[in-house]
Amino acid sequence: MRKILAILLVVTLAVGLTLTLTACDDNGGGGNDTPTIGVSMPTMDLQRWNQDGENLRLQLEAQGFEVNLQFAGNDVPTQINQIESMIGLGVDVLVIAAVDGGSLTEVLGQAETAGIPVIAYDRLIMGTTAVTYYATFDNFRVGQMQGEFLRDALDLPNQPGPFYIEFFTGDPGDNNIFFFFPGAMSVLQPFVDDGTIVVPSGQIDIMEVATPGWSTAEAQSRMETLIAMNNLTPGGHPLHAVMCSNDSTAQGVTTALLNAGWTADNFPLITGQDCDIISVLNMIDGTQAMSVFKDTRVLADNVVQMVTAIINGTTVPVNNLDEYHNGTGYIPTNLSEPIVATTDNYVELLIDSGYYTREQLTR
Repeated sequence: MRKILAILLVVTLAVGLTLTLTACDDNGGGGNDTPTIGVSMPTMDLQRWNQDGENLRLQLEAQGFEVNLQFAGNDVPTQINQIESMIGLGVDVLVIAAVDGGSLTEVLGQAETAGIPVIAYDRLIMGTTAVTYYATFDNFRVGQMQGEFLRDALDLPNQPGPFYIEFFTGDPGDNNIFFFFPGAMSVLQPFVDDGTIVVPSGQIDIMEVATPGWSTAEAQSRMETLIAMNNLTPGGHPLHAVMCSNDSTAQGVTTALLNAGWTADNFPLITGQDCDIISVLNMIDGTQAMSVFKDTRVLADNVVQMVTAIINGTTVPVNNLDEYHNGTGYIPTNLSEPIVATTDNYVELLIDSGYYTREQLTR
């Protein structure tokens, strides 16, 4: 009799365990009906992506979603493996800021097969029909703002020049540079053509001025080379500005110029984007002229609205249908608006809005 009871107990426990495991497997390991959102960010090495990832996580969780947030260390194979794992866990939606927008075709084919919608986050993912939506800022406008700032600060339409300017943009694998840089050149190219702007290095093609990985160190190294090539020092060849597409490249350029003897009293105008803390501090110190503020809270809020609509089966909010083509078709896009930040308005934009504390922007 005891043997029979023992056998029944073992069978009961085994059945219960099986049912428990099955329940977990049915919802990507969550064990409940809460939708899970996979969020893949490129790296933790840049302040920008830490903020984006955290804002997304907080806002998605506030809407009741579970969040699987991972950072890829700027390594394509790592990001592929992480996305593959999220697909295997059965996430309901993928939000991906790609390390390299052209390297995710195969893994996102798995997402498409599994019926998982994909939102490309701020970097358009190329060459795949798996991308359902795109959420970003108006990146051509970002470049225009940088070009307009230099045009107005140097009064290019009214001054004979020449004004000496060098150009830096970002990673060639990031589709955004094909909006940032043309946006800036749509404003500045006429002044290059008529000789008002002169590029000492002669480097003006987008691939010549690209910066692998948006790396601060790479930007610094290239700027040091340009300084040495053309004696771009306070007592040497003039340098009026460096058009940088973002803050990480601007920081590398700034370090190189400081090392070459430039000071806040005579510093070339440096543009940027993202309002990283270091760059805002440089603006305050007079070694960066501006940065384009892309409020990641706004972008995260827009993405959360898109995710919620997908989960609920309602109309997904988009405002651009015919501008962002990833090689397979135009991707329905939700654009957020950027804002120019300078020392004139950074307190209102960044401190009063709660984006940073005053302490964070004090050396």
